[in-house]
Amino acid sequence: MPDIVYKEETEHSMAEVKEGYVEKIVYRGDNGYTVLTLSSEEEELYCVGTFAHVEEGEFLRVEGDLVFNPKYGEQLKVTAYQAVEPKDGQAMERYLASGAIKGVGAALAARIVKKFKEDTFRIIEEEPERLVEIKGISERIAGEIYRQFEEKREMRQAMIFLQKYGISNQLAVKIYQYYGERMYEIMRQNPYRLAEDIDGVGFKIADEIALQGGIAPDDDYRVKAALYYVLQQAVSNGHVYLPQEEVYQKATEIIRVPFENMERQLTQLALERSVVFKEEDEVKQVYIAGYYYLELDVARMLCDLNRRYDVAMRLIEHRLNQLEKELEIKLDELQRMAVSEAVQNGVFILTGGPGTGKTTTINTIIRFFESEGMDVLLAAPTGRAAKRMSETTGMEARTIHRMLELTRDPEAKVGGLEFARNESNPLESDVIIIDEMSMVDISLMHSLLKAITVGTRVIFVGDVNQLPSVGAGNVLKDMIASERFPVVTLNRIFRQSEESKIVLNAHKINAGENIPLDNNNADFFFLNRNDTQVIIPSIVYLVQKKIADYVKASPYEVQVLTPMKAGELGAENLNIALQEALNPSMPGKMEKDLGGGRIFREGDKVMQIKNNYQLEWEVRSRYGIPVEQGTGVFNGDCGIIREINLFAELMTVEFDEGRMVEYPFSGLDELVLAYAITIHKSQGSEYPAVVIPLLTGPRLLFNRNVLYTAVTRAKKCVTIVGSPDTVQMMISNVMELKRYSGLKRAIQEM
Repeated sequence: MPDIVYKEETEHSMAEVKEGYVEKIVYRGDNGYTVLTLSSEEEELYCVGTFAHVEEGEFLRVEGDLVFNPKYGEQLKVTAYQAVEPKDGQAMERYLASGAIKGVGAALAARIVKKFKEDTFRIIEEEPERLVEIKGISERIAGEIYRQFEEKREMRQAMIFLQKYGISNQLAVKIYQYYGERMYEIMRQNPYRLAEDIDGVGFKIADEIALQGGIAPDDDYRVKAALYYVLQQAVSNGHVYLPQEEVYQKATEIIRVPFENMERQLTQLALERSVVFKEEDEVKQVYIAGYYYLELDVARMLCDLNRRYDVAMRLIEHRLNQLEKELEIKLDELQRMAVSEAVQNGVFILTGGPGTGKTTTINTIIRFFESEGMDVLLAAPTGRAAKRMSETTGMEARTIHRMLELTRDPEAKVGGLEFARNESNPLESDVIIIDEMSMVDISLMHSLLKAITVGTRVIFVGDVNQLPSVGAGNVLKDMIASERFPVVTLNRIFRQSEESKIVLNAHKINAGENIPLDNNNADFFFLNRNDTQVIIPSIVYLVQKKIADYVKASPYEVQVLTPMKAGELGAENLNIALQEALNPSMPGKMEKDLGGGRIFREGDKVMQIKNNYQLEWEVRSRYGIPVEQGTGVFNGDCGIIREINLFAELMTVEFDEGRMVEYPFSGLDELVLAYAITIHKSQGSEYPAVVIPLLTGPRLLFNRNVLYTAVTRAKKCVTIVGSPDTVQMMISNVMELKRYSGLKRAIQEM
């Protein structure tokens, strides 16, 4: 926030009423606190206070205390304000030309006001059809001007109404855009709908609104909403179900109601088929119904695909010998076994750590099937993983979403995706190979299997020791633990990887062995630093200068990976320092200040933090002409901000494969800076070099699994900055966040 504060104010102050244009929004915080300049013919004045929803170009009447600050001069501490219509033609022209009404620029605004003079706003409100009298305005444009003019007024009223509940401006816009005028009725009758319908509105906000509206603390709907919210939060944290006692415990932390009332309402949710009960080892489990049936369906489809094919071992051995000569490779016993199992089974799982020959094995499997005249499809969960798969196999690999042909469906929500490929329109292939399976959650697995017909061989490849998927489920681990599918785990480190300390140390970490931090190698380094104020500038220097030059990559390709999102060495704080170093503010470079210290700037590296299946993207030619279009941007996708258009309130981001996406400013909460990201978000990605700050943090996040995942993200160089004791503690710490999932049991019961 800029240094605009009230210091050494004079005791003399008086209530003032001012009118003028919002010339510039200097600062806006998440809570609505705003610093702006108000401009009139007489003066330009700094105003500070809480504004629900004000944009540059709007005409305001403000009331407050006029104070004098020796450093900043006269300023108005605003106690009340309202948006009003400008009084004269010049004022009206300025408002229309300000960008408040999209599509009306300075020239068109001048023509409108010249025609209608001080009657302009009445004409727009009461006789908008007369706008067609002006050159350049069609009936459609006239209707759009009227709609926006009315919408601005209604939205301002909605912003002020929602501000009473402590709802941020961005969230208030979402609520109003989703419900429109129905918002007020919903807020009065059933505010818990907000938690169900609006991303970003959780139970707590809806509950606060409901309580302020007079709902009883033990109201049945409130209890049901709290119980369902607990289960939704569990899904967000990766669980497919929760033990019943844990549901009650977490709900009790949110609302204080008798146990009997909770038990009754949870039963009612089951009768309404919103939740499903399951019991195992005398523990009652509670599922959101949709996720229970997802697991059952996945188990059934996997078992249907899991059939044995009668292929003579003599033929397999003969073909393998031929392929070894053609590809000039030598497979070890486990690799040969993997190819054999892939050929003879409908479902096969290949696992192994870095440097164990998974790529060679996959390539041999592909060539084997191709030599038999069979079609092979390759896919991975993320664009980066698919790109790497293409590079290592020489074949096209796509994201699972693109392979399944995600289609635009404005009604679709998470868990109800629309894919063109499904049981009615299945994938046409003899063999499908999916890489980075540890990243695949239960919802995506369900959509994938629906598009695969019985008789197709499916090969799942992944490193079971990496972190589980961001989404709900524990798919790869549960499949292996069920012991119903053939699995080959590659464990031999091949000669070409033996000199890599990244590979050797990753395997040591996975085995629970301490790793040397002596820097006696070319690709694994450690800097002993025990002060965050020293660590942060060290990281900036390493990324900006040292490592980028060392691995011959751009600083943007050097990825900082941290276990935490918050804290001094968390992703949020590190991004502020890295943004300032790698992409500082400068004249001509547009930026959008989101408040709370968050700034997006043209050239910034950003990451999508949630799946958005409706976002449209296009790949453009060098002349800017769209050559390919599609929908869907997914959790973990990284890109670069190419343009920020303050007039149109749009930000354009270029993601992998040249996919250009336009974000409205109201949707920027789905993006974060990505110079530093959490280790969990790095799954499926590979970088020329990674920098990992490790000092202190929660034991649940500082564990072996997290460290192993971080180290295995690097191709050429790993640099750890922090405490050697923390590194060794993480290797010893096998405590992981437990995931509640039932796929293993469902497969076994099938």
